Amino acid sequence: MSSLKTEVILLTKYFRIEGEIDLLPGARLTDFMNDVKKIMVVTDATVTDHNGKELLKGKFINVLVRNVEIILPAESAL
Repeated sequence: MSSLKTEVILLTKYFRIEGEIDLLPGARLTDFMNDVKKIMVVTDATVTDHNGKELLKGKFINVLVRNVEIILPAESAL
């Protein structure tokens, strides 16, 4: 089964990360987070501080799951 690119926003104590994760069709973001062991892959990522200053961009970054405080689909952000 192929995965779908899902745009997400992640917040950590110091960073806001916008990018894409691979979700299986019909999978919930909650299930994805429960299944990830230690590191999640975010592609086409932009990392900013909480003031909006861009710190880096990457085609592929690893994020330690234990540092993620909030994650949501980008389409549901206000």
